Amino acid sequence: MENKKERSTFGGSLGFILAAAGSAVGLGNIWRFPYLAAKDGGGVFLLCYLILALTFGFALLTSEIAIGRKTGQSPLTAYKVMNKNWGWTGILACVIPTIILPYYCVIGGWILKYLADFVTGNAAAAVEASHFTGFITAQWSPILWFVVFLAATVFIVYKGVNNGIEKFSTVLMPILVLLIIGIAAFSLTLSHSDDAGVTRTGLEGLKVYLIPNFEGMTFSKLLRVVIDAMSQLFYSISVAMGIMVAYGSYVKKDVNLVKSVNRIEFFDTLVAFLAGMMIIPAVFTFMGSEGLAASGPSLMFISLPKVFNAMGVIGPFIGILFFLMVTFAALTSSVSLMEAVVASFMDKFHYERKKSTVIVSVISLLVGIVVCLGYNLLYFDLTLPNGSVGQVLDILDYVSNYVLMPVVAIATCILIGWVCGPKSILDEITLGGIKFSRKALYVFMVKFATPAMLFLLLLQSFGIIK
Repeated sequence: MENKKERSTFGGSLGFILAAAGSAVGLGNIWRFPYLAAKDGGGVFLLCYLILALTFGFALLTSEIAIGRKTGQSPLTAYKVMNKNWGWTGILACVIPTIILPYYCVIGGWILKYLADFVTGNAAAAVEASHFTGFITAQWSPILWFVVFLAATVFIVYKGVNNGIEKFSTVLMPILVLLIIGIAAFSLTLSHSDDAGVTRTGLEGLKVYLIPNFEGMTFSKLLRVVIDAMSQLFYSISVAMGIMVAYGSYVKKDVNLVKSVNRIEFFDTLVAFLAGMMIIPAVFTFMGSEGLAASGPSLMFISLPKVFNAMGVIGPFIGILFFLMVTFAALTSSVSLMEAVVASFMDKFHYERKKSTVIVSVISLLVGIVVCLGYNLLYFDLTLPNGSVGQVLDILDYVSNYVLMPVVAIATCILIGWVCGPKSILDEITLGGIKFSRKALYVFMVKFATPAMLFLLLLQSFGIIK
């Protein structure tokens, strides 16, 4: 049995940084970041994202990691240790990954299916838009691939912090980064002439990505870009879902948290940037500006297979590398989601890791099957408060990402900024005499700026801000 006294820890700061970065580098970076960058004026979005990462994201990331290490507890119990009246925040922080994990693994199953298509020489069929629709609306195939992806996630979490999460992250993360860099560099070398004789290149696509486009940019549109960049940061740095609290609880007291947070920020921002550089130039080269309008599943499972097909002989090989990379990215994130819940069960109910993992696995399996059936037997359309139309997966995504996560983040800021006081976190960060140069910025962000910005995000989620 693992309790606070014999709690597992990361072997060193590198293992923690790679595990935290692996959690952050997931599907949100691979398909959502490039789409938003293309939609929101390229360099305008990048500039807003960078500023927010160094302020808004930094405040939340620092707070959650410090809460975890200070209390030595996972999210379900950590907030109550900080203040006995704030246990409800920990409950919500545990509910979020419980909701996200099943549908995340369903999408992970979709990725495995496409990887298998490219590996087995079925890339030509994957190019057709009907291939994706036909797959997700099938009754049994999506469930099978979901179970395979969930099983891989369960295996790693079952092995524990050192032999599972840390060892897995230190092997996969360097490979993941090399794959992203390789594909991004290749994207810049691309060139294609369409039927009208118009030639587009990867370097032109890079300009679309990097150069700010202020055409028609009004204050309301700029506010929308800021809100988009802010919502992306939840995906990118894995905050407000209990993960960083759980991972922080495994960090030894002699690890320099200031350096660790800085490196996680840098690593995640770099990978998000490279993901955009990998996808936007390639899609622009072969599909023009219209192709960049695709978002979510249609970008990864419809647009990109068409791009790989247009590359000729080398296309299927690039497709294999791409879906292998995305598989790794999805797996590192799903592992962190499951660990946040497993650790919470261990701390709250004093279960052994094996028992907690089995319980969380069964919950995820049942909910995941319902998500899969949401595209066939349980299909329905529901208009959500933010105006989007969806079914089971979309409802779970909306509740977790657009409602609960802003609420948890706001609560965390109020708890640290006004109830416990910033000193409760600053003391943990500067443990051992470590200097914290962004102390004044942290206090300002956690007390004033971040909760105000989060409130705007919450209003947008409810459709009050369009």
